[in-house]
Amino acid sequence: MTPLGVLRPVSEESLGSPERFAALKRKIQEGTATVGVVGLGYVGLPLACAFAEKGYPTTGFEVDAEKPRRIAAGSSYIGDISDEDLGRAKAGGRLKATTDFSLLKEQDAIIICVPTPLRKSKDPDISYILAATHEIEKTLRPGQLIILESTTYPGTTREILLPAFTRKDFQLGRDFFLAFSPERVDPGNKEYKIHNTPKVVGGATPRCLELSALLYGKVARHVFPVTSLEVAEMAKLLENTFRAVNIGMVNEMAMMCGRLGISISEVVEAAKTKPFGYMPFYPGPGIGGHCIPLDPHYLAWKMRTLDFEPRFIELAGAINSRMPEYVVERAEDILNLEQGKALSRSQVLVLGVSYKKDISDMRESPAIEVIEHLLLKKARVSYHDPYVAELEVAGSQLRSVALDERAVSSSDLVLIVTDHSAVDYGLVVQRAQLVLDTRNVLKDRAEHKIFRL
Repeated sequence: MTPLGVLRPVSEESLGSPERFAALKRKIQEGTATVGVVGLGYVGLPLACAFAEKGYPTTGFEVDAEKPRRIAAGSSYIGDISDEDLGRAKAGGRLKATTDFSLLKEQDAIIICVPTPLRKSKDPDISYILAATHEIEKTLRPGQLIILESTTYPGTTREILLPAFTRKDFQLGRDFFLAFSPERVDPGNKEYKIHNTPKVVGGATPRCLELSALLYGKVARHVFPVTSLEVAEMAKLLENTFRAVNIGMVNEMAMMCGRLGISISEVVEAAKTKPFGYMPFYPGPGIGGHCIPLDPHYLAWKMRTLDFEPRFIELAGAINSRMPEYVVERAEDILNLEQGKALSRSQVLVLGVSYKKDISDMRESPAIEVIEHLLLKKARVSYHDPYVAELEVAGSQLRSVALDERAVSSSDLVLIVTDHSAVDYGLVVQRAQLVLDTRNVLKDRAEHKIFRL
């Protein structure tokens, strides 16, 4: 098998006439290029809005008919896009959404922003990429630029998309253009958006790279071109594997500190006073979201196909996946030692169930596993989350309860899993019998009833 690292973009000399390249370049420069975004979720909708606000005629493509209906009504379903944001993007008819994939033929640039989940076996599920590729293949015409943004393993763009679009009389870099640019969306982040987050871009040929970098330069202040599709694909996996491995390390350190009877939060605060050679990471109840729990597995799977054992990735994954169970074990110990109560006879109030603070996103949320373990141990569980009204866990239907004095004081243990800003932590500290804070949100409180990882 040829290592991916030796792959090179097609040489300019082999590309033939540059007429279609020049025509598309001119359209992008003039702001007349039509942009199609396949997948209108947390990544696709903000991207579509960004291009529309810059004046590009933009069409979003979705299999879920509810999303185009909401967009037509001016009603956003994404936390990072307000109704006002959507209204600005739609002004003058610049943004529309549809379930009619035949309209892909009308787009000059097509950006794929579909989910890339894992199968139960932890192997990549690229079925959404395959489906999007198939729809584009059916309507592909000369002069189109196709960019994949969905996070995936190195080699996907070259091995899956390129063969689908290559025909006997349809040449890469002459008749169509192909690139990969990893999404870097951080839901709920108020500081970093598309315009001020550097955009990494890799092209299948030099012309592909030039066109895709030019296009993204219209919505992002900084574009960082790299030498190949695979470098761009790998960059995203490095970013999130770096985080997963370091979170795994500090989670294991938290378990060690628990055995040693010292505070991991105090250890981290002490370590981060070093002004060089250290970056603070913090323990938590597990990892969630659309990137960190999934992306390292994409890389690990690819490397196993090359007979390479990804030891750091697998060890970090094992530690991080153990955290929800560890949190419940800590809760069990605290109740037993402080109140002489078994978890099976205790009322537990869980604060926060989304995967991170101040958003409603439940993807891969560790709170689900925490609640599952609590229910397995026969605890009576309620939860409060200002962003998640209801959820189903292990066949049980739960609804968010009001966070009032009664809910807090009647619980044997308050378990902070997600540190939403809107929560009245003063009430929690004042009225709770016991608190287990897995997010260190009460780091400045020294009450004896407050416990941490």
